[in-house]
Amino acid sequence: MTSLSLKPSFWRREHHLDRMNLRQLVVAYFQYPAIMAYLALSAVSIGVWFAHPASAGRTALAAGIAVVLYPLVWYSLHRWVLHSRWMFKVPALAATWKRIHYDHHQDPNRLEILFGALHTTLPTIALATAPIGYAIGGIGGAAAGLAAGLLTTCVYEFCHCIQHLAYTPRHPLLVKMKQRHMAHHFHDETGNFGITNFFWDRLFGTSYAKVSDRKKSATVFNLGYTPEVAVKFPRVAELSGGVATGHPVSRIRRKA
Repeated sequence: MTSLSLKPSFWRREHHLDRMNLRQLVVAYFQYPAIMAYLALSAVSIGVWFAHPASAGRTALAAGIAVVLYPLVWYSLHRWVLHSRWMFKVPALAATWKRIHYDHHQDPNRLEILFGALHTTLPTIALATAPIGYAIGGIGGAAAGLAAGLLTTCVYEFCHCIQHLAYTPRHPLLVKMKQRHMAHHFHDETGNFGITNFFWDRLFGTSYAKVSDRKKSATVFNLGYTPEVAVKFPRVAELSGGVATGHPVSRIRRKA
């Protein structure tokens, strides 16, 4: 049985955000297996809280820290792991790097590869939230922190989808998010690592509001994995059927 046959029927075809409207995104979003998993595990975590409740104050503190900490965790992972140039050099990690970020920069509007892979996101969310929650409020605190982290992930993923959707947001904050994230994908990938929050970009000096503020990066689409690099570290190229070059739009049109 192929992996394709294991997917829900709705996901046995590709979904491209630049060809979808907001309604179509909402339908696809709530049918995506990872989102359903996050929501289901959030419900389980809330159930655990009811079985082992922490006090209201400790619950609020555990959940609040999880929400506040989330942008820093994502910034750190996005900048120093996903945009690193060491993962593709390790054969055991090359496939993970390709799946969770290289493919997304190669084809930024393809919905299936925009969402994080559960085998990487779930451990990360749990490690970033549950231990702190447990230290604050025991099992109930851990459950509150984990539920908050999972629900924050859902919000984050939806905002990320909006940034790639053929849709102009009405809220000024979403407009700013979209402008900066599009610059990250199509102008210079070494900045604007935040998705829903750019505080850490400003703090660490990686924020830029206008493309005119920076020179266009030569590696914005390949993250430094060039044909020359692939000769020495071929695993990602082997998994990808070669090394794609050029602007994603032109490549996708040739495939269509």
